[in-house]
Amino acid sequence: MMLIAAFVALVFVYSLVSRRLERTVITAPILFTALGALMSFSQEALSELALDRKGLLLIAELGLVMTLFTDASRVRPQMLKGEANLPVRLLSGGMLFTIALGILAAMVVLRSLTWWEAGILAAILAPTDAGLGQVIVSSPRVPRRIRQALNVEAGLNDGLSVPFLMFFIALAQARETGGGGSILTRFLVEQLGYGALVGLGIGLIGGWLLGLARRKEWMAVPLTQLGVVALPFGCVLLSEATGASMFIAAFVAGLATQAGFGEVGKHSVEFTEDWGQLFNYFVFFLFGLLVTRVWREFDFAIVAYGVLSLTLIRMIPVALALRGTHLSSSTVLFMGWFGPRGLASIVLGLVYLEGEADLPGEPTIKLAVMATVLLSIFAHGLTALPAIGRYTRAIATLGDDAPEHDIVGADRASAGDG
Repeated sequence: MMLIAAFVALVFVYSLVSRRLERTVITAPILFTALGALMSFSQEALSELALDRKGLLLIAELGLVMTLFTDASRVRPQMLKGEANLPVRLLSGGMLFTIALGILAAMVVLRSLTWWEAGILAAILAPTDAGLGQVIVSSPRVPRRIRQALNVEAGLNDGLSVPFLMFFIALAQARETGGGGSILTRFLVEQLGYGALVGLGIGLIGGWLLGLARRKEWMAVPLTQLGVVALPFGCVLLSEATGASMFIAAFVAGLATQAGFGEVGKHSVEFTEDWGQLFNYFVFFLFGLLVTRVWREFDFAIVAYGVLSLTLIRMIPVALALRGTHLSSSTVLFMGWFGPRGLASIVLGLVYLEGEADLPGEPTIKLAVMATVLLSIFAHGLTALPAIGRYTRAIATLGDDAPEHDIVGADRASAGDG
């Protein structure tokens, strides 16, 4: 009970001073991670962690499931059209370049990993977290097109990274066991195939029923949110029963629900902005507790990879993806820096470890993920406000016709949500 009591107490205290903290560099992830780290000095807390590890992991998984569903439910078809818009560039070439460069860097810096283990690490660290850069995506001082692009990217790349992670895990296991064909078949059929079918079925049927209830005025408006939230949790239950990926299912369900109920994004966001934040805060709290148990094992190579992951591995792909947009170098650098690693990377790392793949490079992958996320929590949190100031001064001389201010195609669609 000590872990839960400490977490609830911090949630209460944070709620009391949250508005004041918005003006400082102290973010919620920093606070909850720090408290989790402090709890590591309590033997009782460590004992609770060891006894209820599965339950704590389930809470973290539910947080990511809800996030994936919510992010996908906000995607409109026009957001994914056209080569001129920034989110498509970041989510296509930018993400592929990030994974590829992450693999190459891991092979050079972390020499003990195989190519497939390096792929696992790169996929875990590919998604960005808008929550760690909340100041950025909500600041009116940053051009709307830029903050919306970063927000949409962070909202979708977590779901898109899951198939890559599962694929690399399957290949790594196949290499170790020699059962390549059967493992890859199981991956394609059960994890991806069943996951997509579960999500499609729940999304289409659930969306149709929600839409019907809304048209017939059967449903009380305050309870609409609960009806929407039941869908991703349904994905979790059915995925557990069928061996499917709950993350793939939740992401697909978020997309499919829109076919019958176009307001799903609005109501799912309402939930995540309120109760869903508790899941996110708890993940950072748990991460702080876990990281203190291993940070003495961070060597030069691990820290170096973390620094590279947040800088060159992120910035070079972003610069390549944004070629031809005529954005200023200040904008490209700003967008390249603010690709924080947070919630998705923590949970995907936990899921990988709990999967007991027993790969030789598993300890290295664990340490590299933890070091990168820990660096990101503090580096991106502490630099957000100063970076906004420098960036706004750098683009102050740009005219109104600058591409930073030109909302086109999918950017216009996403800006309508902001």
